[in-house]
Amino acid sequence: MTTQGPVAARGAAVQGRAAAPDADAVPPEASPVRRRAPIGRLLRAEVRWIFRRPRTLAVLGLLVLLPVITGVAVDLTLDGATAAPVDAGPGGAPGAGGGPPIFVTMATSAFVLPLGSLMTLLMLLLPLTVAMAAGDALAGEQSHGALRGWLLAPVSRGRLLLVKTVGVLVVALVAAGLVVTSGLVTGFLLAGTDGLVSMSGTELSVGGVLWRLAVAVAWATIYLMAVGAVALAISASTEHPMLVVVGVLGGLIVSVVLMQIPALDWLHPYLLPSSLTSLVDLIRDPVSFDGLVEGAFRAVCYLVIGLSVAYARLTTRDG
Repeated sequence: MTTQGPVAARGAAVQGRAAAPDADAVPPEASPVRRRAPIGRLLRAEVRWIFRRPRTLAVLGLLVLLPVITGVAVDLTLDGATAAPVDAGPGGAPGAGGGPPIFVTMATSAFVLPLGSLMTLLMLLLPLTVAMAAGDALAGEQSHGALRGWLLAPVSRGRLLLVKTVGVLVVALVAAGLVVTSGLVTGFLLAGTDGLVSMSGTELSVGGVLWRLAVAVAWATIYLMAVGAVALAISASTEHPMLVVVGVLGGLIVSVVLMQIPALDWLHPYLLPSSLTSLVDLIRDPVSFDGLVEGAFRAVCYLVIGLSVAYARLTTRDG
């Protein structure tokens, strides 16, 4: 009796402590819950990070300088010469059918310089800018291990692609806007407000010029986003940003070469660069929107396909 009493008491105490709830234990409902990162904060961080990259700032600075250099060079080359602005030929390109080339018209029209510079830079340098941004967005961060931090935020892969797409969109819009703004200011300084002449020979008001330039910037942004979507699809499949740039520029160069082959006329409507000449319609009076609408529709098709491939690659990729 005397030996079993303390043992029984100790057993009861142990059972009591086991049955009593632990004060330090955290109930399941009180465990910390991982919350989704706010989309607004993610977008601000992405845009801030994009414009802190030195190469992005260097390319944007070059885009600002090129219209200035072009305008000054044309003005010095054609100083004292008169180039009467007449309508472009039926082929749609300036200079066809006896009309003056677009850079000759820049000597007397401040309106032509921003659009001519935009058309020229859309051939190579503007797509290069967007391809660099798209390459850094996924492939660049993947190579440096920064992309894993997004997934730990936590950020779903669909939201990740959305943030990166908006970042590329901002780069495209800023790049196109800088080119047109720089060209317009340079044109005003060289030709003055009296040089707002269309290629049809009609005088345009400042308001009429500004809305045409706004349409040009919007159209160029859609075109560049199509290039950016293809670049994002490549960027989601590799860890090498330079491969993204080479792939995009190589595809554009091949497309331009294919456009010069008459036997491939059936293929030309499917090539993205085939719509660049439609920007010339904004210099005419009145403006014809048929080519612009067709080019925008083609770019949207590339945009949807590119983003779909990028999303499929991100959601099925390990890591």
